[in-house]
This record gives sequence, structure tokens and C-alpha cells, in this order.
Amino acid sequence: MKARIKFRKYGVLKFIGHLDVMRYFQKAMRRADIPIAFTGGYSPHMIMSFAQPLGLGITSEGEYLDIELKEPIASFDAVKQLNATMVDGIDVVSFKEISEDKKYSGMTIVAAAEYLIVPKEMETNALSGHHSKTPVFPKEWESAICDFMSQDEIVVLKKTKKSEKEVDIKPMIYGFHMEEAGIRLFLATGSESNLKPDLVMDTFLDYLKVQKSEMPFHYHRVEVFAKNPDSEEPKYVSLESLGHEII
Repeated sequence: MKARIKFRKYGVLKFIGHLDVMRYFQKAMRRADIPIAFTGGYSPHMIMSFAQPLGLGITSEGEYLDIELKEPIASFDAVKQLNATMVDGIDVVSFKEISEDKKYSGMTIVAAAEYLIVPKEMETNALSGHHSKTPVFPKEWESAICDFMSQDEIVVLKKTKKSEKEVDIKPMIYGFHMEEAGIRLFLATGSESNLKPDLVMDTFLDYLKVQKSEMPFHYHRVEVFAKNPDSEEPKYVSLESLGHEII
């Protein structure tokens, strides 16, 4: 049986990298007595994989970890046992059974992610859901976003470990709008194409001719999505929705 764990990451743990999060969950599985399966061979390790690891400094309420179980455990019990071992900064939200087909693993199916961007000093509001009653960014940014997205191309210099190349990021921006809570971005995410929210916002500030140091942002990942395997509408569904409760 395979299970998908959804968790939140916030506070000081936003500065913990992917490898440390993986080690943290390995220890949490043991402490919480989750019947996780191990690989065979001389050096067995827990069978787990993360869907689209989070960048440093970004908080999230939609992180995912897929594991394999050697025996069933009820979703309610698994969430309760895991949260009893969690430190402040990581909370388990759900624990659901998923298809055993490898093509439905979190690493494989991630296609998009939604982000909320707020001013740096409003980080707590982004995580708590308590938003300002007045817009947190200048009102004129609303029309500026429309003008920005109406361009035929949005070409940026994208850096990799080995090279730099010009890339048109517009096709990878599925949604970009402003609301009172902040700016919402819906971006291509995953192995096929992957766009980071800070690159979009840096490019937008360049378009506005605003210095990055004048407008520091906090990035909060709201959810991670896969393409809907069942129908055309909606086009994307959350990874959580592709599983079901274990009774």
C-alpha cells in the first residue's frame, strides 16, 4: 500500500533544506511508529519520495511526501501519531492512500503550484490566512500586471549550474493576479517545466523599474497540483485530492 502525506512547513524550519527535511521525516516515522516499508539489500532504507521540494526561505501549506506501507494504518491514527512527534515548524495535514502505479507518484505527476506573495513583514499573515483589509501592494500594480502579461514574450536570462540561456517564461505563468491578501501566482512546476516565483517577481519589478531592495517579498506555497487524470475540467487538481482516507 502507498500513502501520501501532506504537511505544512513554516517558521524557522523554512530555512531547513530538502535533505534535512528528509532525515527529519525518517526519524519521525520511527518515533510515530508508522509501518513504513524498507528497501531490500545490504543497506535498507525507507521507501519515501518528496514531490517538488521547497526552496529555502519559502513557507508552505502544501508539501507532499509519498511512502510505502508494509501494513495498513488508519489515516486519523497516522496523522495523530506523526503530529505528536513534530517540532514547531512542520505539521502533518493529511495521510491518504494513493495508487500503487509508479506513474502516479508525487515526483512524476507534479505539474503546477500556487503561491501567495506578500511584503516580507507580512509573512505571518500569509501562513495564518489573516489578511489585511486593504491591498498590501500599490493599487496601480493591478493594471501593471495586466500590461506585463499582455506582452508577446517575457524573456529572462535563466541560469543553470552549467550555463545561462534566454527563456520565454510567459507560457509557464498560468495565473498572475493581485488581490487584497497579496499577489497570487499559478506557475508551471515539475520535471517538464519549472518556474520559480522569485524569478517572476524579479522580472515584474524590472518591468516596473523598481529596485528589488525597495520591495522585499515573502513567498508562500499554497498548494501543489497535478494534471487532472479524469477529465478536462478542472485542468489541475491538488495532489491531496488524488488519494482517499484509510479507515
